[in-house]
Amino acid sequence: MDAIRAREQITTTDRRSEREVVITRTFDGPARIVFEAWTRPELIMQWWTPKSFGITFISCEADVRPGGTYRFVMGHPAFDQPMAFVGRYLEVDPPKRLVWTNEESADGSVTTLTLEEKDGKTHLVLSDLYPSKAALDEAMASGSINGYPEQFNQLDIVLAGSAKAHSA
Repeated sequence: MDAIRAREQITTTDRRSEREVVITRTFDGPARIVFEAWTRPELIMQWWTPKSFGITFISCEADVRPGGTYRFVMGHPAFDQPMAFVGRYLEVDPPKRLVWTNEESADGSVTTLTLEEKDGKTHLVLSDLYPSKAALDEAMASGSINGYPEQFNQLDIVLAGSAKAHSA
């Protein structure tokens, strides 16, 4: 548990303005492997949802190209119907940058992911820009933004497995 807690401390969350929150984290491994974890459905399904939230993936579709769409369908024991997270990819520049919309509601953010590799490590910066202060306030209050440290700990595990697979 202490190792997980120590890793969580390197995930930072910074509300930069009334509409923007920025999350940062450094991962062991090259940017191309981190980028794959954000763009390959079989990898996304392994880390995207924090296990403590009790959410499970039902399906994951990602057409990762400018203008392409994604659809992540998840279930939770407290809900009768699955939840769908949908949007479009606006920019795809492997392995450096990925920009997508979050269109499950009118208050969805535009997310920008940038990856910078140095000395075998990848620094990730994720920016969520919301259409209004109220939309970001609601996202912060929902607890979804608080899930990033746990998600990124799960991503660490996926990256370790991917690195082994790439070196084999």
